[in-house]
Amino acid sequence: MSVSRAASRLEDTLRHIVEMPLDPRGEIQAKLDGLTKPPGSLGRLEELAALYASVRGTLNPVIRDRVIFTMAGDHGVAAEGVSAFPQEVTPQMVANFLAGGAAINVLARHVGARVVVVDCGVAAELKPHPLLKLRKVRFGTQNIAQGPAMSRADAVRSLEVGIEVFEEERPQGMDIAGVGDMGIANTTPSSAIIAAFSGLPVREVTGRGTGINDAQLENKVRVIERALAVNRPNPLDAIDVLAKVGGFEIGGIAGVCLAAARHRVPVVMDGFIATAGALIACELEPKVKDCIIASHCSVEIGHKAMLKRLGKRGLLDLDMRLGEGTGAALAMSLVDAGCKILTQMATFAGAGVSQAR
Repeated sequence: MSVSRAASRLEDTLRHIVEMPLDPRGEIQAKLDGLTKPPGSLGRLEELAALYASVRGTLNPVIRDRVIFTMAGDHGVAAEGVSAFPQEVTPQMVANFLAGGAAINVLARHVGARVVVVDCGVAAELKPHPLLKLRKVRFGTQNIAQGPAMSRADAVRSLEVGIEVFEEERPQGMDIAGVGDMGIANTTPSSAIIAAFSGLPVREVTGRGTGINDAQLENKVRVIERALAVNRPNPLDAIDVLAKVGGFEIGGIAGVCLAAARHRVPVVMDGFIATAGALIACELEPKVKDCIIASHCSVEIGHKAMLKRLGKRGLLDLDMRLGEGTGAALAMSLVDAGCKILTQMATFAGAGVSQAR
């Protein structure tokens, strides 16, 4: 696909994203308050029901088809020793996803979701597989400590990858989407992204990723500081931030979020890396925030800064930091529960229960 065609597809997606205000006429809250419970007593389940119903534009939402997009890509900055694992783990884990043996496969089966695995930029030639979407932009990004992760054209292309795979999967049924990641060293660009947008010190948004030691963490902070100094990403230009310090799978996640917003499909973010992708999408088009749900609070310290910038609160706090879409899978069950409360619970009038005086 040419750059001009990619740009036009991205522009077309952005042009069709509309505001999705929360319960604009108060009908959802009125329905919730008429159910056999004290008002607000189901807490955030009611919040989820209201958000989901608002995005879908219905008082009677039903979630049947659940899809989790696990986007994979590699990072040149891995050469700086910022991860505890070698880069060859990325294609090995993609193979594990396709074999159904990873944590995301287990949790997706648990909640009845199908997993879509996408090669956005793995630094290895992957064999075709019926469950794998080969959409490689490049064989991994460049080393952000030495220069830009990718060209602006490749950044746009990575966004396009996410849009394309969403559009391809939607006809099979998609009532809710989840986004997750796989990519050795990808907490490093994710920390760089939130530091670029927020202006926070790198040390305040950089964690241990796959479990690096103190010396490796100090090195990681220095690498990210160098990447920001070398590349000078423009916080007012989300595509520039993605191109300068991002990743192909992060761009792919952003593209899924953009496409989901266009089609009014609520999308559940996983942890740190998935939220970095969602942040790129929301900085590009703030209306995307209306359909975003934060699944959990990652152990990665930069995740809190991302959620604060997005105005979101994680549903779960389970000390998770795996990625893959695992948090999104778990949170989908809570969204479904909220919708079932809205649609299946009896009303005071229907059940013959007296309301509060």
